[in-house]
Amino acid sequence: MSKATKRKHVVKEVLEDCVTPTEDQHIMTVLGSNGNNLHEAVTGSGERFLVSMPTKFRKNIWIKRGDFVIVDPIKEGGKVKGEISFILYKDHIQYLRKLGVWPEGFQEDRTSSERNEETPKERSVRKTEEEEEGDSDSEDDDSDLFVNTNRATVLYSESEEETDEDEEGDNDDGGDDEEEEDDDERRALKTA
Repeated sequence: MSKATKRKHVVKEVLEDCVTPTEDQHIMTVLGSNGNNLHEAVTGSGERFLVSMPTKFRKNIWIKRGDFVIVDPIKEGGKVKGEISFILYKDHIQYLRKLGVWPEGFQEDRTSSERNEETPKERSVRKTEEEEEGDSDSEDDDSDLFVNTNRATVLYSESEEETDEDEEGDNDDGGDDEEEEDDDERRALKTA
């Protein structure tokens, strides 16, 4: 089977099939990718552990933070305690909620795709509600700003002593500058 055919069948399986978890399986949400096809996930009860992405999904289906998955537990696993068996999308989540299988810990959560499909009016209403809830003195608080962890944090502090020393150092080197200017003038006269 070619790669394109395999990808087509895997995508079709994920998008069209509705799967209910067995007693051993858990519905989890992805917290982030740890690399090497390992993802950190949390159950509805708050238990966190690593889950692996099976080879059939690799380079065919992508998951991101906040997505829901069905996980098969790995009993002998040390760090990796589960393997993703199915990736849940909006339709699957609605189906599982209707069946009453959806974990209580995720009842209030909304998937990122549901948030993206909100109308602008719904978005503005939700934002104003969130702003009303957080109307405390947080206007001056910069803790909610994005911090780029890829750059080293450098704190610059200028003191008067450093600037005074720099100015004195410039005066000492002034004689060298005058000699260079004289050399430049001599070169200009020779070429003229």
